[in-house]
Amino acid sequence: MAEVEAVQLKEEGNRHFQLQDYKAATKSYSQALKLTKDKALLATLYRNRAACGLKTESYVQAASDASRAIDINSSDIKALYRRCQALEHLGKLDQAFKDVQRCATLEPRNQNFQETLRRLNTNIQEKLRVQFSTDLRVQKMFEILLDENSEADKREKAANNLIVLGREEAGAEKIFQNNGVALLLQLLDTKKPELVLAAVRTLSGMCSGHRARATVILHAVRIDRICSLMAVENEEMSLAVCNLLQAIIDSLSGEDKREHRGKEEALVLDTKKDLKQITSHLLDMLVSKKVSGQGRDQALNLLNKNVPRKDLAIHDNSRTIYVVDNGLRKILKVVGQVPDLPSCLPLTDNTRMLASILINKLYDDLRCDPERDHFRKICEEYITGKFDPQDMDKNLNAIQTVSGILQGPFDLGNQLLGLKGVMEMMVALCGSERETDQLVAVEALIHASTKLSRATFIITNGVSLLKQIYKTTKNEKIKIRTLVTSDKTILYSVATTLVNCTNSYDVKEVIPELVQLAKFSKQHVPEEHPKDKKDFIDMRVKRLLKAGVISALACMVKADSAILTDQTKELLARVFLALCDNPKDRGTIVAQGGGKALIPLALEGTDVGKVKAAHALAKIAAVSNPDIAFPGERVYEVVRPLVSLLDTQRDGLQNYEALLGLTNLSGRSDKLRQKIFKERALPDIENYMFENHDQLRQAATECMCNMVLHKEVQERFLADGNDRLKLVVLLCGEDDDKVQNAAAGALAMLTAAHKKLCFKMTQVTTQWLEILQRLCLHDQLSVQHRGLVIAYNLLAADAELAKKLVESELLEILTVVGKQEPDEKKAEVVQTARECLIKCMDYGFIKPVS
Repeated sequence: MAEVEAVQLKEEGNRHFQLQDYKAATKSYSQALKLTKDKALLATLYRNRAACGLKTESYVQAASDASRAIDINSSDIKALYRRCQALEHLGKLDQAFKDVQRCATLEPRNQNFQETLRRLNTNIQEKLRVQFSTDLRVQKMFEILLDENSEADKREKAANNLIVLGREEAGAEKIFQNNGVALLLQLLDTKKPELVLAAVRTLSGMCSGHRARATVILHAVRIDRICSLMAVENEEMSLAVCNLLQAIIDSLSGEDKREHRGKEEALVLDTKKDLKQITSHLLDMLVSKKVSGQGRDQALNLLNKNVPRKDLAIHDNSRTIYVVDNGLRKILKVVGQVPDLPSCLPLTDNTRMLASILINKLYDDLRCDPERDHFRKICEEYITGKFDPQDMDKNLNAIQTVSGILQGPFDLGNQLLGLKGVMEMMVALCGSERETDQLVAVEALIHASTKLSRATFIITNGVSLLKQIYKTTKNEKIKIRTLVTSDKTILYSVATTLVNCTNSYDVKEVIPELVQLAKFSKQHVPEEHPKDKKDFIDMRVKRLLKAGVISALACMVKADSAILTDQTKELLARVFLALCDNPKDRGTIVAQGGGKALIPLALEGTDVGKVKAAHALAKIAAVSNPDIAFPGERVYEVVRPLVSLLDTQRDGLQNYEALLGLTNLSGRSDKLRQKIFKERALPDIENYMFENHDQLRQAATECMCNMVLHKEVQERFLADGNDRLKLVVLLCGEDDDKVQNAAAGALAMLTAAHKKLCFKMTQVTTQWLEILQRLCLHDQLSVQHRGLVIAYNLLAADAELAKKLVESELLEILTVVGKQEPDEKKAEVVQTARECLIKCMDYGFIKPVS
């Protein structure tokens, strides 16, 4: 019965195969294999499943199944040829050649076998030539770099070429196979910054997307050495090493999803131990005095990016639990650093903020109350352990830690304020004669006083001290904080004063004719005060930012609704917008928590206030890293205010900066793209792509370039009866380079995602071929590269479409570009042109020349 059922399943699989349902066919053949022991039937089933593997591009599985069929019958010509095809796709040309040679021996008159033999022979010869050439190039580069007598320009060129080679799969493998890792270690040993930097960047390229190489490199270079390189003061070096570690982490954790055609990756055992070791070393860096402020920031960035779950639907949060158990105290130590104390670790302006963000992300990543209770107990033990009547610096660190936590998980911070002695210690520090103590205490009181119950305690126990500090201190940072803390009922007055300082009221348009008329009728005409001129306003804004006004504003926003009225919110939104005006100041605003503070102002309050806050959010979102400016889930709350600015009732600057902000957000993750799509922003973005205003059209096109990565947006382009694709194609032909670049990027991604769009592109306008040729010849390399990617997508989509392109002038363009000698700048352009030519050779439209 089992044998009969196996035959029936084979026939069922054949029917599925005829209908091109290869997954169903594979399933039928797999079920049949479990039911039969008949050797002839087994060979047929393995051979048929290999054919399915070829169709679904599962080449490893196809080669394996064909081999099993050949094991049963060594003369199975179909199985031999299918294994040949699979091996060719896997880049194993010599093995593929042997299989087709066997096929040609069995059937010498078969033209298909003869043609495959010739093609593989040509490809093998070319591969050997390139391999020999690449081997010599790699050897020559290292000789130049390691020779101390080499000329500086030769050394620089060799370093750049090595970096380029390391980024290509074939080049990275050549470096690896030619003792490259050991030679790169020699470059690291030279301790010359330019050579060390070249070695680090080359290693980074070699690790990307290849788990086996990443594992070998991690063990060869050693994690302690990598961390010591990241700990240096040199910002460029620290960032390059951070990128190397990120490439290693992505490859080991499987986050790098890139496929490398023609390469079957070696088997690597469980990588959890290596990933845990990396995390452990990063946590150690946080509290080491030998680590620079830059290095500490990069360690925090890596932990922020790689420890918490990216999607809360994933159940496993073991990385977060490990960091809480083994590193939370170290993170708390960073949060509690006081820059003016001698014992302070090296910090940058962003270090404490990054640590607060990490605490917030870790706390949000916990799955249940027992995990949160454990987290809270560690914080409580750390803070209470710092209290020491004999050591004021320790007390200061404890209060600074509470202040930092209040800027992260606010509910946890409020629980910690209830610890015995915390509020009392804050008030007591206000009475210290040291300005450092006063500043830390008042900053902490601001964060603490956003709850009415805490504010009442401060008013009862600390107002007299705060008033005394305000009168006696000359430190503006302390002055502004005592003003905000002393009495929360004066928030409106403080906000009004700040609006006046920043001159952020709406300015009415002055009509000269009406002014003349008013003067004629002897009415009073208000004149601009000399100190309301832009130079004076800019000076006042600088002083406010230097004095730490953002921290004060952030705390005012957190106040209870009984204290913070809608009118006050509008005033605060006006102040924020004025402070955000200069792009150079926006980093400071983010560092002091301004990004988080603006979100509630943009969602609640008066209509004017919400628009002002949304505009300030757009300014920040346009130029900041969203993960830092709006940590955790907050980033999704930013989308709606930005989309609201795309209304035609808003002014051009608000439209433009909202589009820039949405472009930045849509480039971060598909979840953000989905949120933008669900907020119905797509029609508005499309409308601005038709705008006559160059900057609005450019910003909208750049935003669309990111949005087309989302599946639901692609479906809009696939739908019949719309001109979306036509607009993108025509924008590729614009004279504005930035519009062209963005439109070409969108078109490259769309044509890569769907073959149907490749055909549709050729039908929407008769100018498509001329536009494509212009892109492929563009002066700007980024535009040219995108044009070549579009050409490759069209060539790969269909043989007839490829033939049309080859018969045009495009073939000549591809040949000219492909023959260029690639340097670091042109590497991607030349490589893509060559891939286009290889695709033409695969179709047999052109033949290789020696």
